[in-house]
Amino acid sequence: MRAVSFLSEQAELFIPGGGSVDQALARTTHLAIGAHQDDLEIMAIDGILACFQRDDQWFSGVVVTDGAGSPRAAVYADTTDEAMRRVRSEEQRKAAAIGEYSAMAMLAYPSRAVKDASDRRPMQDLSALLQASQPAIVYTHNLADKHPTHVAVALRTIAAIRSLPASGRPQRLYGCEVWRSLDWMLAEDRIVFDCSLREGLQTALLGVFDSQISGGKRYDLATMARRRAQATYDESHGIDVKTGVAYAMELTPLIEDPSPPSWRISSIGSPRTSAV
Repeated sequence: MRAVSFLSEQAELFIPGGGSVDQALARTTHLAIGAHQDDLEIMAIDGILACFQRDDQWFSGVVVTDGAGSPRAAVYADTTDEAMRRVRSEEQRKAAAIGEYSAMAMLAYPSRAVKDASDRRPMQDLSALLQASQPAIVYTHNLADKHPTHVAVALRTIAAIRSLPASGRPQRLYGCEVWRSLDWMLAEDRIVFDCSLREGLQTALLGVFDSQISGGKRYDLATMARRRAQATYDESHGIDVKTGVAYAMELTPLIEDPSPPSWRISSIGSPRTSAV
């Protein structure tokens, strides 16, 4: 029996290894919630690496938007929005298979629905997934990301977690890098993820998104270069010990104490303070 149902009619839940949906969600220990196809592989590599080829830890992913509005060029220049949605969904399924994810949910909302704070459907779908999986660790976008849809997804994630009883919330919530590095944060304030292992796997996960790479955005090269650069510049008084580093913003206090203000996205995409 399906453990969770979605409000989005085009949503899908893919189990890369086959088997029960209930089991795939229930065994999830690390869950990443991103805006677009390929965001998870950029921002949540810590969780993917932590769970890869493990029987006691499992990574699952959620992509909130449908990917139909992505920029395109070259061989994808004439691709329609609907065709691009299908291409990006198939690429995400391939990445989930390569990374041996436990489950891969694609909620297929248009970006405008995610950025609309009055539309509670994305938050409700995320809440249902969180209840079904009850992960210990959740990764999402950071609140200083310069992409408004990314920030909106982070806000919906925070709201979804806050909607759960305290006993059903994850232990940690991390806001991760995609559009904007977090190297500007004070060293004592940022979370450092060691991404030194399995560079081949990391490259394969990024390389599967041909619609982005051939379509004009070399996220594969840029992401691996950023991880390598941050490994070198992370420590000024010692030799390189790590070969890859990703940073994250600690967001756990926002789900432990509901009293601090969070952020809302206005109709033009600029943030303003408000309660979630």
